[in-house]
Amino acid sequence: MIIFNDERCTEYGRTGHPERPQRIARTVPLLKERHPQWEWRRPNAASEEALGRAHTPEHIDAIRSSTTDFDADSPAYANIFDHAARAAGAAIDAARAAVNGERAFSLMRPPGHHATRDRAMGFCYFSNVAVAALDALANGAKRVAIWDFDAHHGNGTEDVVAHHPQIAFASVHQFPGYPGSGTRSFANVTNYPIAPYSPRADHVATVEHSLRKLLAFKPDLLLVSAGFDAYSGDPITQMALELDDFANFGKWLRELDTPTAAILEGGYSDELPELIDAFLTSWS
Repeated sequence: MIIFNDERCTEYGRTGHPERPQRIARTVPLLKERHPQWEWRRPNAASEEALGRAHTPEHIDAIRSSTTDFDADSPAYANIFDHAARAAGAAIDAARAAVNGERAFSLMRPPGHHATRDRAMGFCYFSNVAVAALDALANGAKRVAIWDFDAHHGNGTEDVVAHHPQIAFASVHQFPGYPGSGTRSFANVTNYPIAPYSPRADHVATVEHSLRKLLAFKPDLLLVSAGFDAYSGDPITQMALELDDFANFGKWLRELDTPTAAILEGGYSDELPELIDAFLTSWS
């Protein structure tokens, strides 16, 4: 397992904000202690060219220069362009490692799946997984699948990749819930809205079905938006998954022949390091 991480991703934050530095700062030492054989790499920042495949020039410039918060969830932190570009670059690097036969995980912040082509929102500034998918296609991949099991709809990923003939996207998420989208499927996008407090077994079955449908697309790369906020103890969602379920998601990936990279999205409980470890341990 290769873990892409840059310690600078913990250098920003705002008191009381759920997308906090401790999400990474507490996970890194746990993984290093339990898995000394895993390889750690510092990612490269995404280039302007890579970001420009997914975002408008105006959006990229806004992330670089804005001093006004993008929304209540997405502050204009100092140096947020650099932080966000490194997170997007880590997704690219993880995807490239997967193409080369490695299992790779991007352990970075900020997350990305709410960032649309021209808007930062929901803790996200650049659409990391979409950036990685488009980079892969620009470098020889023919079909890329994106599997998003974060508790929130990947509206930003959907916005970037909708109607792209070489990408299949599936999102399993709570609805009603932020950002209030993801109720319909179309073209290359399949959405699976899950009602709050739905039975755990039903939720897991839907996640598994979503993966099997993506695999029918016969992708030569699978990218995973790995959010851990569908956990029963997460403070900002109302879902029922447990640690063993995330371990099962990793087990499903281990059984695949498809090159796969996973990119951290959400997950805001104090148990996040344990959830990530369960997922990665089963996958590895």
